[in-house]
Amino acid sequence: MDDEHIAGQAGRGWTRRGVLAALGAVPAGVLAGCSSGSASASEKTGKAGPTLTVTPANGTARADFATPVTVAVTDGTLASVRVSAADGTTLAGSLNAARTLWTSSAPPYSGTTYTVTAQPEGAAARRTTFTTKAPGATFVGRFTPEAGSTSGVGMPVSIDFTHAVTDRAAVEKAITVTSEPAVEIVGHWFSDTRLDFRPQTYWASGTTVTLGLRLKDVQGADGVYGTQHKDVTFHIGREQISTVDLAAKEMTVRRDGVTTATYPVTGGDAEHTTWSGIMVISERFHQTRMESSTVGLGDEYDIPDVPHAQRLTTSGTFVHGNYWASTGVFGSENTSHGCVGLHDAKGGDDSSVPGYAFYESSMLGDVVIVTNSGERTVTASNGLNGWNLSWAEWRAGSALG
Repeated sequence: MDDEHIAGQAGRGWTRRGVLAALGAVPAGVLAGCSSGSASASEKTGKAGPTLTVTPANGTARADFATPVTVAVTDGTLASVRVSAADGTTLAGSLNAARTLWTSSAPPYSGTTYTVTAQPEGAAARRTTFTTKAPGATFVGRFTPEAGSTSGVGMPVSIDFTHAVTDRAAVEKAITVTSEPAVEIVGHWFSDTRLDFRPQTYWASGTTVTLGLRLKDVQGADGVYGTQHKDVTFHIGREQISTVDLAAKEMTVRRDGVTTATYPVTGGDAEHTTWSGIMVISERFHQTRMESSTVGLGDEYDIPDVPHAQRLTTSGTFVHGNYWASTGVFGSENTSHGCVGLHDAKGGDDSSVPGYAFYESSMLGDVVIVTNSGERTVTASNGLNGWNLSWAEWRAGSALG
């Protein structure tokens, strides 16, 4: 997993790179005859005729990257303007009706050297260069799920930012989440560093989801700018929704609408009730250590080899295998410290037990619904559990209205 993902991790509205929206490319013969412009903001022909003013001025070493590039002409009109970076990409822009002013559609990128080639009608082309300054501080969004992965129908797109965001609208506008088949997808801010996206209901099986990050040079906070410009695609697999009824001490697994398994379980006891509500599997471990001290329960337990553990909340709720309780507990008593336990074998290699079978049938993004636990509904931000908010509540958390 790379540094842009989290374990268990819209644009400025401008088209920055693309074919120039002015009058086509400068003819090769004219470009070959161009000479470098002077360091002044005003580029003159040296004789009567058009006068060009390019902003940023020729030779500028730390140009502002938040302001569009402009080329103005007096005593004439513009035939074409091209603003290109060293990698060959161009900054799109357009002429005004009088063909006396060209303005880029978006500001230039930070830390980039550009060449401006401008040709007045009936005169030789002029060429200038400038370099934009680099931002002083930057941030990235670490996203989940992973690029190219396949997830269950409950998987949201969750983004954790490496710096607190104060301009939420600008950052949310710089991020798009689209799907095929298309559905409405809305963002919801859980904090200044976390933004999740989801549709109104679970994804349909077979959906392809694309996350578009256009954060480069978006100011998320005073003097802090994004750096990412990328697209990430992931896929939605089969639908698996499991319901845990802790009054009946039973889990029912449904795959694509059909019941595929029923398992006896044990949940949280009267002093350590299990969260109720809709939860999404956010991490999976064939075997892991669980210590009570990490969830505020002192030294009540320390189990180094819990098998088939699947995380449901950030605060420490798992559905996992349990080899240390007697088999008679499952289906008859709730005895755990808040997790949902299924009978399992030490080492996690016995395929005949429920803990093994449920783990093998599951994937990240699967939905687990807990009912009759005696506990309130889990907070939507505690894990990937935004489905506990109504659609109206979810939409209210968007910075875009």
